[in-house]
Amino acid sequence: MRAAVVRDFNEDLSIETVEDPSCPDNGVVLEVAACGVCRSDFHGWVGGHPKVTNGSILGHEYCGTVVEAGAQAKYRIGDKLIAPFILGCGDCPACRTGHSNTCESAIVPGFGAPGAYAEFVAVPFDHNLVHLPETMSEALAAGLGCRVTTAWHALTDRANVRAGEWVAVHGTGGIGLSALLLAKMLGARVIVVDVVQEKLDHALTLGADAAVNAATQDVPDAICEITKGGAQVSLEALGIAQTTNASVECLATLGRHVHVGMPAGDGMMEVNMRAIYSKQLAFYGTRGMPAWKYPSLLEMIERGDVDLTPMLDREVTLSGASAELRAMKGPTRPGTAVITDFSK
Repeated sequence: MRAAVVRDFNEDLSIETVEDPSCPDNGVVLEVAACGVCRSDFHGWVGGHPKVTNGSILGHEYCGTVVEAGAQAKYRIGDKLIAPFILGCGDCPACRTGHSNTCESAIVPGFGAPGAYAEFVAVPFDHNLVHLPETMSEALAAGLGCRVTTAWHALTDRANVRAGEWVAVHGTGGIGLSALLLAKMLGARVIVVDVVQEKLDHALTLGADAAVNAATQDVPDAICEITKGGAQVSLEALGIAQTTNASVECLATLGRHVHVGMPAGDGMMEVNMRAIYSKQLAFYGTRGMPAWKYPSLLEMIERGDVDLTPMLDREVTLSGASAELRAMKGPTRPGTAVITDFSK
């Protein structure tokens, strides 16, 4: 099969012919229909993730059709499925209590296992997968596996966002746009933060109540002024110290910070603990979403409760993924990119 392979960090992915994946007994092999290009992939591409090495195949936001099924698989050949990026084992205490996104035995394609920047991908623990709704495009569905589900879990299960609250979203990439659209659906008032004015303007057209340009404004001061005292909830969607501290410092007393962005490198950073202490803030980490929540989220999207199509900006080829990753070294354009052509 054709795959985009990491050979040297910060260099274009190598388009190679590699062996087709073996089918796991407890899972399936998917012919990949679409795979998102995510900032988490970028962290691996630049050498910032310990499980991405020479020979790795990135890609954890994907959907596709079953072409091979293992003896213990739940799904069968021909099923069109969406996959969460965290594949919980299903048997450990975390999985049995509904927290499969914290499973210590989880497999994450693209990070320690071959991912979906390829024509085919092996998916063990296929009980995590769900059927692709007929009304949903494959390109849009690919982004559900990470960005949308992560944002939904962060807003609901971690932050418990309530109607009327102010929610600050730091970073308007895939997760940031998802958080904006979903928070508005929940009845919240949303402030978006970025350094690219074009992305802020785009977010305003999607319903953001206010926008703050971190390149020209003091973010915490601006948000405290807009909200008349600080946001109740703040989501950090980049994983760097600057946005983490801005997120903490923009909160009102008893506010909730939710850390969504995957920290780069060794993950160590200095955080304003005085702000956390003095304002008695809650600081939540979050990663992914339990697989059992997928059906209700998909039903909500199918009903038209929220329109997520604005987050998809462009479809690219497999060889075009390198340019998307390289662009993440600087300011990026609005919307997200999805690989839909694996022949080029």
